[in-house]
Amino acid sequence: MEEEKYMRRCIQLAQNGLCNAAPNPMVGAVIVCGGKIIGEGYHIRCGEAHAEVNAIRSVKDSSLLKHSTIYVSLEPCSHYGKTPPCADLIIEKQIPRVVIGCQDPFAKVAGRGIQKLKDAGRKVVVGVLEGECRHLIKRFITFHQLHRPYITLKWAESADGFIDLCRKDGHPVILSTPLTSMLVHKKRAEHAAILVGTRTAELDNPSLNVRNWYGRSPLRLVLDRKRRLSPALHLFDGSVPTLIFTEHPLPSLPNIEYLPIDFQQDILPQIMLTLYERGIQSLLVEGGSALLQFFIDADLWDEAFVEVSPIRLVSGVKAPEMRDKNSYVNEQSFGRSIRHYTTTK
Repeated sequence: MEEEKYMRRCIQLAQNGLCNAAPNPMVGAVIVCGGKIIGEGYHIRCGEAHAEVNAIRSVKDSSLLKHSTIYVSLEPCSHYGKTPPCADLIIEKQIPRVVIGCQDPFAKVAGRGIQKLKDAGRKVVVGVLEGECRHLIKRFITFHQLHRPYITLKWAESADGFIDLCRKDGHPVILSTPLTSMLVHKKRAEHAAILVGTRTAELDNPSLNVRNWYGRSPLRLVLDRKRRLSPALHLFDGSVPTLIFTEHPLPSLPNIEYLPIDFQQDILPQIMLTLYERGIQSLLVEGGSALLQFFIDADLWDEAFVEVSPIRLVSGVKAPEMRDKNSYVNEQSFGRSIRHYTTTK
């Protein structure tokens, strides 16, 4: 189908904004005239031009816009934010037909852009590849509808189901390869925040930044109930904004903030509320095993990626266990099997 072909191109373009568009949704736009694509664009970076603007700017002969169809994966905005409304620009450029993948779930838009286009006499088609277009902005939808970030769990485990040896010090067992470790850094660049528990911070001394991929390092989050973590750890180096959830807060330091939460109560809703209030739309949980299991048992996650190493440890720290109701697909990356789980809700 012709309309689906161009909408798939919109989705393909939109995915280029994965690391930089947030907290705005990823959006792609294609302009077609006489059966040919004459303009393309996507939302490159939050605060900059939207997909429709970039697509319109890319058209060499602007006189063709009056005879064109613009395809866009998400409803054009109708409100003034950091940029003017895209619906107004489409009307101004006299583009007669607009094909939209899905309606915007954001309350300030939510159908208003569609109505504005119709009121201006534009022919509007809504719902082309709607499922795929909604999946594209799953983080944006989760944040605005569930009032929490989109949560991804990630760990590597041995062939016999362990994530590490039982140890009090020393280096962790390396189950990833240099290439699959690169994929971990890619995941970090794609998320707004990253969380680890006290024991992982203490034993592994992770930096939790992006070194083997391009993009920004995520906001670092760590649990430290009794404030027992050494200030000499990488997490306290001030190189990346870091939040410490604790019972005993200290005054904030440069790029380090101590946040009090009640550990006598369920801590996950408290953390989710903090992240929602700060506009954090995506969270990567990297460990340890107990913290990952905590999220699984609370049914508080959206995706999980588990790298399965051929190494056998025989004993050690058991890997988290997913519930049977969660299906997964096996993905092969650099010679390793990676199980990709998605929730059934």
